[in-house]
Amino acid sequence: MRSNPRSKFRLLAVMAILAAGAMLVMYGSAFAQSTPAAGTTGAAAPPAVPSNVFGLILQNVMDPIFFVIVALSIVGLTLIIQSAIKNRAAVMMPEATVNHIRDLIGQRQFKELIEYTESDPTFISRALNPALKRAPSFSSMKEAMETALGEQTAEQFRKIEYLNIIGNLGPLLGLMGTVLGMITAFLEMFRKSGAASPGDLAHGIAVALCHTFLGLALAVPCLAAFGVFRTIVDRLTVQGALVAEELLLMIKPAEAKPSSSSSRSGGAVPQPGVPMPRKVPVPMAPPPAPANM
Repeated sequence: MRSNPRSKFRLLAVMAILAAGAMLVMYGSAFAQSTPAAGTTGAAAPPAVPSNVFGLILQNVMDPIFFVIVALSIVGLTLIIQSAIKNRAAVMMPEATVNHIRDLIGQRQFKELIEYTESDPTFISRALNPALKRAPSFSSMKEAMETALGEQTAEQFRKIEYLNIIGNLGPLLGLMGTVLGMITAFLEMFRKSGAASPGDLAHGIAVALCHTFLGLALAVPCLAAFGVFRTIVDRLTVQGALVAEELLLMIKPAEAKPSSSSSRSGGAVPQPGVPMPRKVPVPMAPPPAPANM
């Protein structure tokens, strides 16, 4: 479907607001859990042990990589919802549009047909409109429609390709966060001259592995949705190409009928299943003998 700059701007604005809201909520939850209770201001209270991985993430994993993964998660969820809405037969080639185009072709209203396909944003209209502008040469019309179908198919696949990119970036971001977390944990051991307890080391490794968990949680849904939508887009584009080709054949001009010049000239017209009579050569008479002088 045709892109609208305003709709893209609104989508980006909504995504930015959602990302900012999610970050504020998570940061507020982590700050509330890390704030000491009233009456314990004298001595430093030991940090609370989180009950699950999400509590560990909210308490300790608040770094730029975490915020990047959260932002990409919101973008991926938006793309999944958008693809689920748009990649349907009722949107790409609605039955009402196909029937209306058939009616216009049947009534030979080609001017109205060109105007309708020009303004209609569906897959069928956008594939058929360039072919109508190449009339009356049917070979040029067919070539224009094939080019339009290729562009439409590529555009549909490009829309879901971002899910593949986000899905491949998830594990890489998680690995980067894990490596940084491990470096931080071992530096802490180095500062304590190797006297860190196994609990401190386990806590540092657990915090580092949280990035890996977040990266995989981002990658798995995006890659799964990309595989599903790729199959759907492939099936719908092939279906749409067949429907567009059927409509184009309805516009194809009638073939030129064989001329009857042969019948007017008196020649025999070949009939199907009847062999043509063979012409028997007539022997020519020998030339007359020369008279005796």
